[in-house]
Amino acid sequence: MSASSELLKKYNVPGPRYTSYPTVPYWADTPTEAQWVESIADALNESESRGIGAALYIHIPFCESLCTYCGCNTRITRNHKVASPYVETVLKEWDLYRQRLGREITLSEIHLGGGTPTFLSPEELKVLMEGILSRAKIAPGAEFSLEADPRVTRAEHLGVLSKLGFKRLSLGIQDFDPAVQEIVHRVQSEEQVRVITEKAREVGYASINYDLIYGLPLQTLKSVRNTIEIVRRLRPDRIAFYGYAHVPWIKPGQRRFTEADLPTGDEKRALYELGRTMLEEVGYNEVGMDHFALEEDSLWKSAQNGELHRNFMGYTSRQVAPLFALGVSAIGDSWGAFAQNEKLLETYTARVENGELPIFRGHLLNEEDRVLRRHILNLMTRMGTEWESDVQRVSYLETIRERLEELERDGLVKLSEGRCQVTENGRGFLRNICMAFDARMISKAPATQLFSKTI
Repeated sequence: MSASSELLKKYNVPGPRYTSYPTVPYWADTPTEAQWVESIADALNESESRGIGAALYIHIPFCESLCTYCGCNTRITRNHKVASPYVETVLKEWDLYRQRLGREITLSEIHLGGGTPTFLSPEELKVLMEGILSRAKIAPGAEFSLEADPRVTRAEHLGVLSKLGFKRLSLGIQDFDPAVQEIVHRVQSEEQVRVITEKAREVGYASINYDLIYGLPLQTLKSVRNTIEIVRRLRPDRIAFYGYAHVPWIKPGQRRFTEADLPTGDEKRALYELGRTMLEEVGYNEVGMDHFALEEDSLWKSAQNGELHRNFMGYTSRQVAPLFALGVSAIGDSWGAFAQNEKLLETYTARVENGELPIFRGHLLNEEDRVLRRHILNLMTRMGTEWESDVQRVSYLETIRERLEELERDGLVKLSEGRCQVTENGRGFLRNICMAFDARMISKAPATQLFSKTI
């Protein structure tokens, strides 16, 4: 159901996407290396006691060119000689974790992200992943996934990783309209995407995701309709249909275009509503915020059985903790703490070579953080949360009803004693609803704009 123009204007304010809580700008208590290792160890003990194990994220920071909508920490280079030394450093970082923990690590999930993971050659990817896998125990039913750019990914990349256990692939598409592709510097054809999609299925990838973005410069209802029609023909298993985050003060590459090029407010939301309608017409189901999946895909199944999870990589079909993170700027998560690696390649490399875990910043969650994190996660994944028991309550929640009442009057949530349920109309305002539970942001409003607008 489409929201009214008045509500869109009222709630179109800067706000986090809540892939974590506290959100990164409000991290305040960076763990020491010893504290981080202890937190990781505690989470690993708890996870392995349930027969699950840990997750591992590996960040490949290299891209051959800059996509101007992008905000990931990338090193733009056409010099592929940087790849092999980087692989060696990542493996050394993994060895540091194993040494600090003094034990074998069981892995349930691995995700290769970037940047562009397929910037690495097939042989370099093989060296990287064989090095990781030979230094870990793999849990039964483990899921391995990677992100890929259709412009630079070859059949050899997919084949090598498939043989090593990778069965999930996420392709960065964004848009198929030539004018939009040109202005965001991401030109790729339907044929390129079709070929890599078919090749992935041929070599055994069981789930393929397309990343799309609405609200990009020069997008119109017509261009989005054409993009979604192509997507419907290619029929990936999952789709992430993200709202474009315009933050040129953080992402200088976005200054290639101006606000005048962007659909805003009602226009931007109409693009999403059109895309959602077209996807639902052919069997896709909305999952959480901005995601869609076919009924047979595990993401939809997890949403139905209450196991859906959300982390820095978006929505996943289950919660796995701890999340180890290797590579430049990668963020690890033990549930009780966050730790982000050094963001500069040279600094990251030097610290690893010196035998240090390259922690740049992070946050140790206190009791209130942990409780509110669970409520925000519940809202993001289950469209509701409750705080009737003692373990679900902290003093901040004594005034939460007052913070939610206006949202209730506007028909976005339904409140009962100790419970908040997101309405169908409220799904498009999920970030705003979560903001009511964000004690850190409410206690210290930012002096400058830190986040993109919520609509």
